[in-house]
Amino acid sequence: MREIQLQIQDVKLAVVGLGYVGLPLAVEFGKKRSVLGFDINARRIAELKDGHDHTLEVDGPELASASHLSFSGEAAQLAQANVFIVTVPTPIDEYKQPDLTPLVRASETIGKVLKRGDVVIYESTVYPGATEEVCVPVLERVSGLRFNEDFYAGYSPERINPGDKTHRVSSIRKVTSGSTPEIAELVDTLYKQIIVAGTHKAPSIRVAEAAKVIENTQRDVNIALVNELALIFNKMGIDTLAVLEAAGTKWNFLPFRPGLVGGHCISVDPYYLTHKAQAIGYHPEIILAGRRLNDSMGGYVVSQLVKAMTKRRIQVQGSRVLVMGLTFKENCPDLRNTRVVDIVRELHEYNIDVDVYDPWVDAAEAQHEYGLALVAAPKVSAYDGIIVAVAHKQFAEMGAQAIHALGKAEHVVYDLKYILAADESDLRL
Repeated sequence: MREIQLQIQDVKLAVVGLGYVGLPLAVEFGKKRSVLGFDINARRIAELKDGHDHTLEVDGPELASASHLSFSGEAAQLAQANVFIVTVPTPIDEYKQPDLTPLVRASETIGKVLKRGDVVIYESTVYPGATEEVCVPVLERVSGLRFNEDFYAGYSPERINPGDKTHRVSSIRKVTSGSTPEIAELVDTLYKQIIVAGTHKAPSIRVAEAAKVIENTQRDVNIALVNELALIFNKMGIDTLAVLEAAGTKWNFLPFRPGLVGGHCISVDPYYLTHKAQAIGYHPEIILAGRRLNDSMGGYVVSQLVKAMTKRRIQVQGSRVLVMGLTFKENCPDLRNTRVVDIVRELHEYNIDVDVYDPWVDAAEAQHEYGLALVAAPKVSAYDGIIVAVAHKQFAEMGAQAIHALGKAEHVVYDLKYILAADESDLRL
């Protein structure tokens, strides 16, 4: 094995992929050192050069403060870097199998400019082994170089929480790893330059990959448990939130809440782990059961709404329902894998007319991603049913009176997110 020559002071950095993960990372590094931010989306590069981030993760002044950060969509410019951080999406396909296409393509792009001594660090969520089993062979094939002799790899899983202005990239402890002890130290030292919360150097890339994928798997399973409890308590006529608040008085009770489970992490990452588990001959019972239950919640919500409308003699077929919120979480414009669409589609199955309102969402993006035409504003006294699907601050500020005013004389309000008091809505999980 050749001794690594690259020293921290010689690092020339490029961040590949400038979405919710890559941009905040590039900005933090850009405050300290020269960084090239690369993305294949020309519109994304143009908006960032104009000082605007449509994801709202980084505001204009903060973007401007990254004085050493430049942007480009020209792959050839990556040749100036010797350390590459890959932050591209890792989604699942229609069969709930890992789709590593963006990761493979990013690796091919880097492979074309890879030089001896270069280091490629991956942040994208994958199953244990993916970096060395999938990405590294692509780098070797395209570059003609040999792993751990001519070039090296690292893995430092992202921990970005979209829309969270408190837990930022620099204030969340970072797991790091490298393909050799020397590279592990280099990767760790590099991230320590921006991560004020500190780092945790994992003993191997596979350990770091596994640590990431179980973070969200654990949350998914816990939410599935609370969702199942909500189904049970609803049948018993017991208020779920009241139960959780009572149980939460014990110091070690975990504060999870029932609801839809979407987004780019919690509802996706478990499938990466189960894919690898099945590949090695193990069928994961609990993880997949949790996924099935969480994926069924949209249908359950609509069935409860329809029952409540029927009991009030509201004609279901041809009725009009308002869905408040489309994003996968509150107070951010992120539409990735939102499960609110499950509610909308299920309502359409009952031949219900649906209006979707979300002040955080770009209407063109909603149309492009899900074929949904958003309403610019909900109408007063127009709806037979109202579902508060996302706890945006604008909805909480409206209050019960204003929300009920959107309904007809006889209507049902379903509060999925507990923004109203128990006696201010007709249904809640």
